[in-house]
Amino acid sequence: MKTSLTLVKIGGNIIDDQVALSLFLQEFATLQGNKILIHGGGKVATQTSQKLGIETQMVDGRRITGNEEIKVVTMVYAGLINKTITAQLNAYGLQTLGLSGVDVHLIPAVKRAVKEIDYGFVGDILTNKINTNFLKLVLDQNITPVIAPIASDSAGNLLNVNADTIACALAVALNKYFDIKLALCFEKKGVLSDPADVNSAIAELTLPLYETYKQQGIISKGMLPKTENAFFAATNGVKVVIGHALDINKTHFGTTFTI
Repeated sequence: MKTSLTLVKIGGNIIDDQVALSLFLQEFATLQGNKILIHGGGKVATQTSQKLGIETQMVDGRRITGNEEIKVVTMVYAGLINKTITAQLNAYGLQTLGLSGVDVHLIPAVKRAVKEIDYGFVGDILTNKINTNFLKLVLDQNITPVIAPIASDSAGNLLNVNADTIACALAVALNKYFDIKLALCFEKKGVLSDPADVNSAIAELTLPLYETYKQQGIISKGMLPKTENAFFAATNGVKVVIGHALDINKTHFGTTFTI
């Protein structure tokens, strides 16, 4: 029988709010059993880029990462944010290990091919090459990995990878070892049926309903990659929920995904 593993991805405005982030990390630290935390970068990378005079470009919720911006996101994601979260979880009693996808070839990737849009130094994960053996070794030692969304290719180029994509890819890859629960957490209560109503979270999102909401523009921008990744994981046998970070310990929260 597989042991349980909870993967949590934290992002959105929670990353930018030190009080909310601290409260979330306290909740995360009390989760029972094996766990992994994957984090995004919030607005810190954008703010840092602006201070350095580097323009930030987004397309459908995805960042265009140029020659200068890859330096910024690496410093912010794999440096400041990763080590801040790792230090706080250590303070809450966990044994944590701050990592990025670069370390021990954890998450090999390739630079996204240019089609209609050139995303720059943005990576697509080689899912069959994820270093699951290392993660299992770490988890077996009761150590909690904290993973930043920076990867690299075979030539050693740093690549910015969507954190939701990493969380879902890791969940699918580790499914052979563990009984996986994946929670994609941010500042909203789930996928909203009315983006203007914070209390309109959908309890269950099916593929047909998702397609309808997408066509109507209800699910758009940053929610598109998040929901697409969630369905990828659900299709591969992972239990997936999107919800509010501070509800992580509740038995039922957010929007569950059904194939």
